[in-house]
Amino acid sequence: MTRGIISNIEQFNMDRVIFIDISSLDELGSITEKRLVIEIMGKYSNIILIDKVSSKVIDSIKKVTPEMSRIRQVLPGTEYIYPKQDGRLNPLNITKEDFIRLIDKDKGSKQSFKHFYTNFIGLGPLISKEICYQGNIEIDRPLSSLTLEEKENLYNSFNTIMDKVKRMDYNPLLIRSNFKENYIAFYALDIGHLGQQKVYLNSISKVLDEYYIKNDTIDRVNQKAQSIKKSVQTKLERSLNKLAKQKEELLESKNRETYKIYGDLISANLHRLEKGLEEVQLENFYLEDMAKITVPLDKRYSPAENAQRYYKKYSKLKNAYQLLLKQIPETEEEIYYLENILNSIDHCTSVDEIEEIKEELINEGYLKGKPNRNKNETISKPNHYVSSDGFHIFVGKNNKQNDQLTLKTAQKEDLWFHVQKMPGSHVIIKVENKKVPDTTIKEAAMLAAYYSKAKNSTNVPVDYTERKNVKKPRKAKSGMVIYENFNTIFVTPSKEKIQSLKKIEG
Repeated sequence: MTRGIISNIEQFNMDRVIFIDISSLDELGSITEKRLVIEIMGKYSNIILIDKVSSKVIDSIKKVTPEMSRIRQVLPGTEYIYPKQDGRLNPLNITKEDFIRLIDKDKGSKQSFKHFYTNFIGLGPLISKEICYQGNIEIDRPLSSLTLEEKENLYNSFNTIMDKVKRMDYNPLLIRSNFKENYIAFYALDIGHLGQQKVYLNSISKVLDEYYIKNDTIDRVNQKAQSIKKSVQTKLERSLNKLAKQKEELLESKNRETYKIYGDLISANLHRLEKGLEEVQLENFYLEDMAKITVPLDKRYSPAENAQRYYKKYSKLKNAYQLLLKQIPETEEEIYYLENILNSIDHCTSVDEIEEIKEELINEGYLKGKPNRNKNETISKPNHYVSSDGFHIFVGKNNKQNDQLTLKTAQKEDLWFHVQKMPGSHVIIKVENKKVPDTTIKEAAMLAAYYSKAKNSTNVPVDYTERKNVKKPRKAKSGMVIYENFNTIFVTPSKEKIQSLKKIEG
């Protein structure tokens, strides 16, 4: 068959089986009808071409031999057998009496929602839970506990949903996760029991495209992010341990004068001391009352050698103190930077953004690899929101975006926001010679808090100032800036409020 016309498309009994009938002319000019059967059943999915009149199999994508299945073979020349439906009923053709009788027969200890997808063709767990929800019945309520009135309520909600299917009254939607940017479900009918944010589109095809493109992108982002995140977390833990050790050493070095006093007291009393002592009580001539103090000694060394060891320790701690005063801020800066990287990874929504972070870490020496020397490379775009007052707000999702947004894109009079003393995104309000209302300032601060390490905190301080007050120190890492002449606003991040803002994609 080289040419044909699709004469009919239908679904088999609400099951996951689609029939596509094709009419064509044979070699003698007679009309023949073939049926393409598409069985969408996970690992058992198949596409089978049969003769519509005789139901004989002409060919199939997968051949099913007697060795593979004793019940249902799919081979050229054999009769096509419809998939086994395990006694399940077509939900479009059931009366109220039969519906209630089926519940009574099936009651046992089964949860209410499970009754529907185990007894009716084409119903899955999602719509089964929705039937219970619309019937005001808890989804895990045992069937045996239902009253007659509750069974009738279930039938009414069941029948209402099936009527919509019969009338083809569909309302395709996506259901977004409350915690991530991905979608957790999609359906052709409205779903109320999940409570998450819903996105309605005008066709199920668009819903499927959006669902799989978005979720596939997020899956690929997560896969690429994992190895980078693990490496950064390892380096962060090392830096945190390093900082703890440095602070411990700083505390010890602050007591360095004690060791100099020990050395001086031993040196002043050498004529009175003998080798082999573990401690000695000496008058402390640095105190007005000349009170005695206990000086520990190492019996392996002479008094003079003990004094020299104390002087060396004093000198070492004195030098260490000055060095630690420089090293501790450097370690703290590195910790801040690595925490900022982790925050950026958590907010990435595209593979390009992850690649930018990877490239940055290579350039900074945290990851192995060859730096990209292409100065004309494109930079991924920051999040773009519109405030309730109509102002454009941009949110950087990684350090490269932050630098581009703050140092190159923003005008000097634009408002710049950042969570106070914590890793987070740069946020810019485009002022455009207008007075920015308090509502927009609060929404920008909310975005700065949400896209930061403090996203799950309350009463988060967010600093804001004009862009002209923000500067990048010489040799500072990507995304690191300093600022002055700022105001502070306190906000509590809310995902619901963030999602209520208009977001411009692309």
